[in-house]
Amino acid sequence: MTYGTHEVLTGVDFDVEQGEVVCLLGPNGAGKTTTIEVLEGFRLPSAGDVQVLGADPATGDDAWRARIGVVLQSWRDHPRWTPRRLLRYLAGYYAPWSTPAHPRPWDVDELLGTVGLTADADRKIATLSGGRRRRLDVAVGLIGRPELLFLDEPTAGFDPQARRDFHDLVHRLADLEGTSILLTTHDLGEAERLADRILILTDGRIVADGSADALTRQVAGTSEVRWAEHGERFVHATDEPIPFVRQLLAQHGDELTDLEVRRPDLEDTYLAMVQRFESRTPARHLAEVTP
Repeated sequence: MTYGTHEVLTGVDFDVEQGEVVCLLGPNGAGKTTTIEVLEGFRLPSAGDVQVLGADPATGDDAWRARIGVVLQSWRDHPRWTPRRLLRYLAGYYAPWSTPAHPRPWDVDELLGTVGLTADADRKIATLSGGRRRRLDVAVGLIGRPELLFLDEPTAGFDPQARRDFHDLVHRLADLEGTSILLTTHDLGEAERLADRILILTDGRIVADGSADALTRQVAGTSEVRWAEHGERFVHATDEPIPFVRQLLAQHGDELTDLEVRRPDLEDTYLAMVQRFESRTPARHLAEVTP
């Protein structure tokens, strides 16, 4: 994918299975937004083949579009409308594409309850808080009961309880509804909790693809053993922390304090992969360019 002479995506190749939650991670300018926009049909690729639900997004018809849902980072809402009225209006677009296998749209009252907006259903959208409006964004993306859902920073502005409720909803959609979900987030904890697979995108390339546990074992397998002895603190990196701790205890025993083993997490893995790739890549402008 290029904008003029600037190459934004290079050989990006991946699949998303039915009911799978896949998360795109990467620094700003890595190509996440461009990837999502190509898959949604909002941007034409300069090369390569794209298939979403069996069709090329660039030529997808209304029946195809009724099968996908999109939650953008932000959108222009209708401040004088209420959530109930807006969702009922949007639901009318999906009713013609309902089938026994995939009934559409979602029942509006049920959806309002699912996203936690029942109490706000008849308030003007202009009076809702930022977090409440974000819940409405999610409801708009879900109203057609999509087979594939794109989530772009879905929990931005959510309080901790709303974020937890949303995570439960994502698992419900994937596990019970069979909805495939592709999301982007800067919250590594959220990616670890939600995603079956994580794709790390750097400089327009996928540099890692796997579960959070698999990626952690692959790249950041070294643990840190930390302890204090006679008031002095020590840190030792090792791939085999248990044998090292046993040896340490056998040799120093009662002299040790504050002994702990710190295993790598997704943040360690993500930073290691990005830094490893960027150290091998000649410096160049990484920001996405809007044509």
